[in-house]
Amino acid sequence: MTSSPAWHNPVPRSRYHLLIVGAGPAGLVAAETAVRRGARVALIERNLLGGTCLNSGCIPSKTIIRTSRLYREMRDAELFGGQVPSGITVNFPAVMERVRRVRARLSKRVSAERLVAMGIDIYIGEARFSGPDSVAVGATVLRFKNALIATGARPVRPPIPGLEEAGYLTYENVFDLTECPKRLLVIGGGPVGCELAQAFARLGSRVTLVQDEPMFLGNEERDAAQLLSDALARDGIEIHLDTQTTRVRVEGSDTIADLVSNDTKGAVTVDRILVGVGTFPNVQGLGLEAAGVAYDGERGIPVDDFLRTTNRRIFAAGDVCTENKFPHIESVAGRIVTANALFWGRERLSAQAVPWCTFTDPEIAHVGMYVTEARQNNIPVKTFTVLMHEVDRAITDSEEDGFVKIHVREGTAKILGATVVARHAGDLINEISLAMSAGLDLHALARVNQPFPTQSQAIKMAADAYLQSRTNPLGAWLRTKWLS
Repeated sequence: MTSSPAWHNPVPRSRYHLLIVGAGPAGLVAAETAVRRGARVALIERNLLGGTCLNSGCIPSKTIIRTSRLYREMRDAELFGGQVPSGITVNFPAVMERVRRVRARLSKRVSAERLVAMGIDIYIGEARFSGPDSVAVGATVLRFKNALIATGARPVRPPIPGLEEAGYLTYENVFDLTECPKRLLVIGGGPVGCELAQAFARLGSRVTLVQDEPMFLGNEERDAAQLLSDALARDGIEIHLDTQTTRVRVEGSDTIADLVSNDTKGAVTVDRILVGVGTFPNVQGLGLEAAGVAYDGERGIPVDDFLRTTNRRIFAAGDVCTENKFPHIESVAGRIVTANALFWGRERLSAQAVPWCTFTDPEIAHVGMYVTEARQNNIPVKTFTVLMHEVDRAITDSEEDGFVKIHVREGTAKILGATVVARHAGDLINEISLAMSAGLDLHALARVNQPFPTQSQAIKMAADAYLQSRTNPLGAWLRTKWLS
């Protein structure tokens, strides 16, 4: 995942065309894209190559989610005409060993040796800007024509009295566990909190989920969030919405969290606490003042639509500057920066149709505008909805929870956005994302031939519903007359 202990930083070459601080998805994509186009590239990383996504985010979390889904399927065997295995027990050390095995396998793709073989100069250490066109790594000063800051973010540490003393988990260290907590408190109802709460519940933890807002996933459509809330409850998770964790204390071997909801007070006794209430951008200690780069400790580095900072030579991408913190958005941003920094490109982040997904069961995926956004921008919108229990393959799979919603500009077939809630929503949303990126509309999706039966039929059904809505009485009368 990183260089060997005997790693020696190279001697700097002449001024680098692109210097990158941070080897997460944005930094790696930018480095590989730039070097393939003939640029001199330096990549600086202080910790682990691959960033949060590989080491403590997407990859380990999706690995443990898949195993937890297996245990849920074993317990639901009768639903599929099977027999529930007797004495189902979870081998938690084996679960975590698989996480480490998958992570180690994928880390080979971003090893220092492989990147160096591509022609990228790798520097391991703390980076600090020493001027508007230079960065120091220890005593070594690197000069650049353009730079990219892709330092990512770190978990928010909420100021709950007693939390630090009691100890707690975040996505940075939860995958270091060797024993599954019998009782787990999850603070935060965002993607991280919901995904891991459900996974640990399915692996045998008695999970309590506390969210300080009235609903999970505050930015998602309400009916999507409600479906998720119902699913979590079916997994046995005790849910406390609109609830604050006010204090944590340790009594013997128990950790007790005090909860308040409106005027109602309560407490929950647990073994471990997992906190997932957001992130702060990694901007401290970078010497951004010397580089002339404006920043904010909570909101990160402001950038324009071309991802430029207040220093025209320096760009930023990923969690350090964007509101939507997803690795595939970082990858898109890395390519945009390469084009704009090295080849006078004018690529805009806002021009990208970028989907995202919360990998719970069911998954919640989205691309483009929400209805509320369209209305705020005075855009008339019409929505076509297909419920998954109307889809043949969803019925055969016993995966009927969810829906496909496609939003179009009223009076047209132009797709503005879509939300999919389904077992495989992250895969289903790709067809709609492709259509939006290629400028295709619902007419085109209605003409697509799909294998039958598949769950993606829901998308075609929504497109067919649009066509049916366009039928006008005069056209129907003319067709009837012609056929008669």
